[in-house]
Amino acid sequence: MSIPDDLLIDLATMVESEQTNQMSLTVVVHGAVITGRLAPESVWRQRVAEVLQDSDQLAPFAEIFRASPQAGPARPAGEAPSHLHFHVARILQGTLGIPETGGMYRIAVKDVSAWTVGDFSYSDK
Repeated sequence: MSIPDDLLIDLATMVESEQTNQMSLTVVVHGAVITGRLAPESVWRQRVAEVLQDSDQLAPFAEIFRASPQAGPARPAGEAPSHLHFHVARILQGTLGIPETGGMYRIAVKDVSAWTVGDFSYSDK
């Protein structure tokens, strides 16, 4: 989106302010369909850090994700979120969801060309 959708920004702002991860959302970004739940940036960063920390090879990178404040948004007060932070998210490709277990995605709001509330389920049948 060249001009980010104010309604989408309002949803992201509410997720950040309420520190909730229950908002299901599906977005289209550069032709890819991504579906999952939004998380506050601080929660998303902490989870990514935990995953990296558990890896022998990637553990040194965990600190980068812990560098932001753990409580509240990692941006100045009143500034709208510039990114959506998805967890348990999947890229939908035909009848497949990649990865099967869900992943952690950070998507620039300006890159979202379409969106809908809720997540799409998929089937391999």
